[in-house]
Amino acid sequence: MKWQGVLPAMTTCFDEELKVDHAFMTRHASWMLDSGCTGIVSLGSLGEAATLNFDEKIAILKNMVATANGRAPIVAAISALSTVEAVSLAKAAADCGCEGLMVLPPYVYLGDWREMKAHVAAIFEATPLSCMLYNNPVAYGTDFLPEQIHELASEHPNMQAVKESSTDVRRIAAIRAIEDGRLQILVGVDDLIVEGIAAGATGWIAGLVNALPVESVALFDLATQGRARECTGEAFELYRWFLPLLRMDTVPKFIQLIKLVQQEVGEGSARVRPPRLELTGSELNAACAVIRAAIENRPSLMAKVE
Repeated sequence: MKWQGVLPAMTTCFDEELKVDHAFMTRHASWMLDSGCTGIVSLGSLGEAATLNFDEKIAILKNMVATANGRAPIVAAISALSTVEAVSLAKAAADCGCEGLMVLPPYVYLGDWREMKAHVAAIFEATPLSCMLYNNPVAYGTDFLPEQIHELASEHPNMQAVKESSTDVRRIAAIRAIEDGRLQILVGVDDLIVEGIAAGATGWIAGLVNALPVESVALFDLATQGRARECTGEAFELYRWFLPLLRMDTVPKFIQLIKLVQQEVGEGSARVRPPRLELTGSELNAACAVIRAAIENRPSLMAKVE
């Protein structure tokens, strides 16, 4: 598959009983694909995968594959407490028709390099699907260094991309220098996308795209064309408007915040599964003030990027 463009880390919508709302998720995924997104990533952290049981995960993947109906790839995020469970989910995702896997380190246990290498290698080897390694030391405690990424890629041909969320844009250049084009690099931190593209990233695993897909795709396209200089000013103008919202992707309650943005723009609900709870009081008021200010000044978007 092509690890390029804007791929939403899709939220999981829940109904009033906190059951997965598959009907809404069908509409939501279709809307984002119609807006120019190049694929869907399901079951990631933003998708509250840790609160979903195995059967719920499989049902979501089947729904997304049916929704995309071949026009865009569905990527399954593979995260689990144990290697056995992660491998089982990877195989099930392949059986569901997913075209790629986003491979995470295990939840909770912060092992050493030998252990983490064995865990992700087992997932890579479980299917022939194209795989993207997810590096997010801030959230998961495991930091895959550029040299370790190179080692994994050299041993596993189906490892074809890296989602880089260390928040250090220098990592993109470091990976590129070692891999020399072997791996596609995707930005996994919303408020680093313009800088990441300038450093050589080819894709964006995006969060706020769940609420604002047109703006997200426009920003990605302008930033990409900005390498040729003519779109640089437009990219930063849109980025400046977007940044207060994009920064919501980088804090502990990013799931509650992104779902709240969805609710405020009329494209979803703020419901989350415990132990997470919806924002309340001054925290909710502060977030709503930022969101509503952005919505009031929302760009009219904007001549379509050629």
